[in-house]
Amino acid sequence: MTIYDKFSMAGKTALVTGGAGLLGKEFCRTLAEAGATVYLADYKMEIIEKALPLLQEVSASIRPVVINVVDPVSIQQVVDQIVSETGRLDVVVNSAALDPKVDPEHPQVMNNAFEDYPLNFWQDGLSVNLTGPFLVSQAAVRQMVKQGSGSIINLCSTYGLVGPDQRIYEGVGKQLTYKPVFYSVTKAGILGFTRYLAAYYANTKIRINALTPGGVENNNDEQFVKNYSSHAILGRMAHRDEMSGALLFLASDASSYMTGSNLVVDGGWTAW
Repeated sequence: MTIYDKFSMAGKTALVTGGAGLLGKEFCRTLAEAGATVYLADYKMEIIEKALPLLQEVSASIRPVVINVVDPVSIQQVVDQIVSETGRLDVVVNSAALDPKVDPEHPQVMNNAFEDYPLNFWQDGLSVNLTGPFLVSQAAVRQMVKQGSGSIINLCSTYGLVGPDQRIYEGVGKQLTYKPVFYSVTKAGILGFTRYLAAYYANTKIRINALTPGGVENNNDEQFVKNYSSHAILGRMAHRDEMSGALLFLASDASSYMTGSNLVVDGGWTAW
């Protein structure tokens, strides 16, 4: 087997939650181009349908499916559909998350001052960002245990490794503090969840790893791009396809001796 063979996803099936998102679309494209049958899952068919035309060159192997990542019944229905149609579930990418950003696709900037932060926002963040991956992984591993193998990839963030520098949002909108408390807490929790699950499935061929992207440029405000880029060793934000290689590595047999780990692709943000 060559190294190219190890990166092949031919004959495998993948589920990507948050598949219509900025990185989710790239993950779906990458896995499909590598040969997998990919289920692009998100919470509304309308946003899924907007994403699909951008994936036309590989859309024959990308299948849309609606999922509610905080509803065990919805999740199990999706897993059952995947197994019924393909006979297996090899890869799960837990990409769905609440993630306030500064870009044209997220125009509403709310006041995230900690001392006044609403309890319901905190609870919603924990529900989607932590309970969601728990429920999706729980449903997925039932099938992975039956077939004897599988790879789960949980999306972390640099803000799960270090505290947010709220100064980078200065000059963007009308406030200083932007990244809310639930985001850092849940992304740090994702790392604990990843390590727990990897250890739980020790001595099996079920692998669980985390991928930590840095900030991805998406027609952001010029001042924000400048502020963010000054923190990265490479001096810029990431392009949207620059997480794809790492994602394919974790999903494929190229990372067959890797579990319980966190692969950081952040342009050097957390290195200094």
